[in-house]
Amino acid sequence: MNQEFNAAYWQSRYLQEQTGWDVGEITTPLKDYFNQLRNTGQRILIPGCGNAYEAEYLFRAGFEQVYVADVAKKPLQDFAKRVPEFPQEHLLHQNFFELIPAFDLIVEQTFFCALAPDLRPTYAQKCADLLKPGGKLASLLFDTTFQHKGPPFGGSREEYRGYFEPYFHVLHFESAYNSIKPRQGRELFILLQKK
Repeated sequence: MNQEFNAAYWQSRYLQEQTGWDVGEITTPLKDYFNQLRNTGQRILIPGCGNAYEAEYLFRAGFEQVYVADVAKKPLQDFAKRVPEFPQEHLLHQNFFELIPAFDLIVEQTFFCALAPDLRPTYAQKCADLLKPGGKLASLLFDTTFQHKGPPFGGSREEYRGYFEPYFHVLHFESAYNSIKPRQGRELFILLQKK
């Protein structure tokens, strides 16, 4: 893991409330995608989960096999207070690149853009490694460049396809039509299936 953006860095960001990416709730593209899911028994991983509004939404909708992972302790602690009935053993204080279990679905929301860009090829491969055969990766990615030095780091659909296509079949890879207002026209919703 890039030492510049290690566990101490992210823990500090949460402690200092420097979390401008956090919109305080689940975003519309993922909410609409989740509303279409029928198999509440599938194992779902949300890496770099932060405050994990996606996990809360899924859990309250009856998905009992949701796991969240983050290198920073504070967002996991805050989530546990906010959703006390969420299984403690599903709160993984771990580095994504060291996770082992197999999942049916990985949900990506603002973790990819927080990684140092040189880790993106490794991230794509790790997602494939973590998924069961036929497993899916649902992602909301920035389709823009940022003027500031990241994180978050932007990118383009062409760049992203290069990372994922060696490991995944593309089911959907389009501009999100239902992004929240500040991100409209700057996000891609992608759904990929492990080869």
